Amino acid sequence: MKDFEWIIMKDFEWIIIGLNLVVVLVAYLSIYPKLAGKDFNKISFYDLFVSGFVMVLVGAKYWGSDVEFNLLFGHVNWFWFTTVTYLFFEIPMMAWYFRKTVKD
Repeated sequence: MKDFEWIIMKDFEWIIIGLNLVVVLVAYLSIYPKLAGKDFNKISFYDLFVSGFVMVLVGAKYWGSDVEFNLLFGHVNWFWFTTVTYLFFEIPMMAWYFRKTVKD
């Protein structure tokens, strides 16, 4: 079991992943279509607030703590874990959103 310790994720890592997933889905399925439409600049502007919201929530809990988060390439702090997992969900959703809105 010790050999596979790097694969096992802790509960707080799953909570941050779930938060990122829910926020990205709500943003691209509800907020951006209503407020930004096809305008990339507006989406970028609103995304600063949406991603900032996630960073504030996670940072409020883990800022200054020595908690290590497990990514496939090693251990990182809360900021990098949140950023990488957020981008993991956002990049495919952004590509899907722009393909969808260009067709409409």
